[in-house]
Amino acid sequence: MISLDYRPRDWQKECHLKRKRFTVLALHRRAGKTELAIMELVDKAMRFTKELGLFVYISPFLKQSKAIAWHRLKQRLEPLRTNGIIDVNETESSVTFKHNGAQIKIYGADSPDALRGIRADGAVIDEVAQVKPEMWNDVLQPALSDRKGWAMFIGTPDGINLFSELFYRAADLPDWHAAKYTVYDTGSLDMEEVERLKRDMSDSSFAREFLCDFSAAGDDQLISLADVDLAAKRLYTEKDVEDAPKILGVDPARFGDDRSVIMKRTGLQAYKPISYRGIDNMELAARVVDVIDDWQPDAVFVDAGAGAGVIDRLRQLGHDVIEVPFGGKAIHADKYINRRCEMWFGMREWIHSGGAIPDDISLKQELATPIFWYDGAGRKVLESKAEIKKRLQGGASPDIADALALTFAHPVGKKPIYEQLGLPVRKKNHDYNPYDRMEK
Repeated sequence: MISLDYRPRDWQKECHLKRKRFTVLALHRRAGKTELAIMELVDKAMRFTKELGLFVYISPFLKQSKAIAWHRLKQRLEPLRTNGIIDVNETESSVTFKHNGAQIKIYGADSPDALRGIRADGAVIDEVAQVKPEMWNDVLQPALSDRKGWAMFIGTPDGINLFSELFYRAADLPDWHAAKYTVYDTGSLDMEEVERLKRDMSDSSFAREFLCDFSAAGDDQLISLADVDLAAKRLYTEKDVEDAPKILGVDPARFGDDRSVIMKRTGLQAYKPISYRGIDNMELAARVVDVIDDWQPDAVFVDAGAGAGVIDRLRQLGHDVIEVPFGGKAIHADKYINRRCEMWFGMREWIHSGGAIPDDISLKQELATPIFWYDGAGRKVLESKAEIKKRLQGGASPDIADALALTFAHPVGKKPIYEQLGLPVRKKNHDYNPYDRMEK
């Protein structure tokens, strides 16, 4: 009998046994997650009964995969190699089991084309927080679809990214499982060293790295995930906000992969986003008109940067809309670098004051994504959409959150009652000034 000398800890046993087709595991640094990943692949490859089984290990970079996983995989399987049970191919970084032809192969997420077109039966994605969402959405999911392959996502929380999205999504899907193991759960580190780390690291860093806290805010994070989660748990009735003005925010798409989004807000209550992909300005304007006619907002704010055509069309149709230049001068120019930054800070104060948002995973993640800093003049600077995409390695643009931020462009008052009732006392949609009375 050949032994691979793998003695899993209790938490590792639990991970192996409780897994579902898609399993997301948040693990602290130095927990032993790569060892867990390797042995999961080995077990499933050895037991595979279909033809030409392929099991893949993926980390953010191919060099990283080879330096860590490939070396450990070969070391762990050395007894099988010396006994002629496996073939090792150094060039392809692969191991093939002779009894069933199943193969384990090492890849890097920085080379997605190497995975395109393959058929995979199982996959481990390590350090998911540093992997581009396209690797999972566009490459690996199709590869697993032929024979309903499985995937295990492992890593340490690091802000808002693919890892946090999958972790929270797993709670609501039947074929997904998510679990979290902190430094106090695994027993992987000496407790004296844990106490030293806790003493010497900042609270937020220790919470992220060793307590696997996705909601731990960095010092430069504008809105924490904890605040966002709390806002998503709030819900106001129609009566609670009946005296507040109705405000519409419209954020037209800038680029091909961005969304056009319409957001409604009444006082402390924001409503489910209405989003579209691939529609032009004329079609978006028509959708906005439908919402205006149905909801009768007191003010409509549209991003002027990408929405000039939408604004022109809405005005041509007789609707009063207010254009808001995201990159324009802030109302309080001594405090904020531009209007977008000013609106986001206003939105943050609204959340802290009891604002309620829909329980929408995309909105929650977008709200908790941007960081901020100060310029040489002491003004607040908010991370731009382009900077967010670069930092998150191609992650989604915060279109929904920007649409909600637009509802904070100006203080707004409710329309006079005769306009609400549609009475012909004043010309509808042209005499009303939303700044007559400040929003309560």
